Amino acid sequence: MCGIVGYVGPRQALSILLQNLNLLTYRGYDSAGVVVSHNGTLYIEKTAGKVSALEALIGETEVEGHVGIGHTRWATHGPPTTLNAHPHTDCQGRIAVVHNGIIENYYVLRQELLSQGHKFTSETDTEVLAHLIEAYYQGDLGAAVRRAMQRVRGAMAMVVLHSGEPDKIVAAKLDTPPLIVGLGQRENFVASDIPALLKYTNKVYILEDGEVAEITRDGVRVSSFLERPSRRVYQKQVTVIEWTPDMAEQGSYAHYMLKEIHEQPTTIQDTLRGRLDEPARRVYLENFLSPQQVQNAHRITFVACGTAYHAALVAKYLFEQVLRIPTEVDVGSEYRYRYPIVENEDIVVAISQSGETADTIASAREAQSQGATIVAITNVVGSTISRMADAPLYIRAGPEIAVASTKAFVGQLIGIYLLLLYFGQFRRPQGSPALQQILAELPHLAAKAQRILDDTAPIERLAQEISRSKACFFIGRHLDEPIAREGSLKLKEISYIHSQGYAAGELKHGTLALMERETPVVALATQENLYEKMLSNIQEVLARSAPVIPLIQEHSSNLEVLPEPRIVIPRTNDYLAPVLSVIPLQLLAYYCAVALDRDVDQPRNLAKSVTVE
Repeated sequence: MCGIVGYVGPRQALSILLQNLNLLTYRGYDSAGVVVSHNGTLYIEKTAGKVSALEALIGETEVEGHVGIGHTRWATHGPPTTLNAHPHTDCQGRIAVVHNGIIENYYVLRQELLSQGHKFTSETDTEVLAHLIEAYYQGDLGAAVRRAMQRVRGAMAMVVLHSGEPDKIVAAKLDTPPLIVGLGQRENFVASDIPALLKYTNKVYILEDGEVAEITRDGVRVSSFLERPSRRVYQKQVTVIEWTPDMAEQGSYAHYMLKEIHEQPTTIQDTLRGRLDEPARRVYLENFLSPQQVQNAHRITFVACGTAYHAALVAKYLFEQVLRIPTEVDVGSEYRYRYPIVENEDIVVAISQSGETADTIASAREAQSQGATIVAITNVVGSTISRMADAPLYIRAGPEIAVASTKAFVGQLIGIYLLLLYFGQFRRPQGSPALQQILAELPHLAAKAQRILDDTAPIERLAQEISRSKACFFIGRHLDEPIAREGSLKLKEISYIHSQGYAAGELKHGTLALMERETPVVALATQENLYEKMLSNIQEVLARSAPVIPLIQEHSSNLEVLPEPRIVIPRTNDYLAPVLSVIPLQLLAYYCAVALDRDVDQPRNLAKSVTVE
């Protein structure tokens, strides 16, 4: 949620700020603004609505200045109005600040500043920062920011400039919201996410909790406002981003989501590349858990939110059935609040596409504080969760721009299979039929995923029918059940059709009351050992006159009792079926949203990366 950009260098700042803001609009936002500093004055423009509305407001105005910051806001304190949009300024209009996250003690600070004579013009918590920095400013913006950040509580990333310091912006980070400094040639950048920087540089500093970066065109000085003395400057490690600018481009696809669905065969190949040795029947994960850590693990707990949570549910079935390791799954936002019992030999696997999901990070920290070993399955090198983990496993999906996750989910599944095989090497050194089957079939998954994507017309026709419904249900058993949930989530988040994903065995416990002629039911039946039970569940739904769309593997039996149309995926090992069965469900959601003329890539009220609790 929210997006931050900043620029210091020889070029005109405004065009760079607007261009980079457009690259962050996928994060979800409701207002936008920019500020450019030039000759001791600040040019500020902001508005409720999209970045395109901001661009229209600026129009042909010539804005001089080589230093600037910009923002896309997702409202927390105060509604999405122009007045509440960022940047916010101090009383004199010389300091301008943009901010992601939440200042938890903003009200106390606001009252203190009001008593000192400061005047506020918005309802936001962000404006407190502008006035607090003003109160501490004595000619050194970096020093004022350090003192201000020592007063605030919460989770936030902020960037500020001062009209009296014409070649500097200052960035600071507290807790989890990401903030990245891009390193160029006699120019430097700031952003809250990598895609905004890729066109200019792939060398970055990733700011840590408590750090302040003073950025000029000639260099970056990093210090900590948590340390004493806070002025001490220290050396940061440069992180090199392997993504390329074209990875974040929409190309010829109608939407980013469709592009990312079609990139899934590549995601499968890239996540497996160099890690799977078929002749040796081994998995290689660099700088990962030791054999002893794997062998000593008493229990595995997966923590995740949203789509990543559904990947974690798949993992629970796999680890318990194949390796017989007790495995739990927790929603990231709930894990801490049940006061979990954690032992030193426990392994906690945190799954997050961005690596910045606040609730998942907090869960991992709680487990780590109690002695657990942390594994991170994430897509972003250098993200918070990857840096705190004892063993990061990157899924190599490349930038995912659409809010609704698709290729990252498939990448997470592949990461889980690699983790399963890695554990199997040390927990089942003699091997097992299940592990051997998974190892043998994994290299063929990309080609089978491509077969689904080669002919999407039947799914598009089916979506035209479902898009006329007010509600839809997805049911499945065993490994099909998490995918039913994921298919339901995709449909509701981008088409706004009410949808629920259920364990098929739960139909008799209430859900059958909702089955009627106008309510389609997608029934996943890819698991051979539960196929007959799913056929019985399908008959129960048909008996209530609700239309059923079966999702089955090629060459399934008893086809005469299954209604049409059907969704058929290439035959694969049952353990790996989730990778293939989710793809037509993603396409189904996509084409329903297109039929209903929804904003596919930026669905209402949602943000790509949830960086505050």
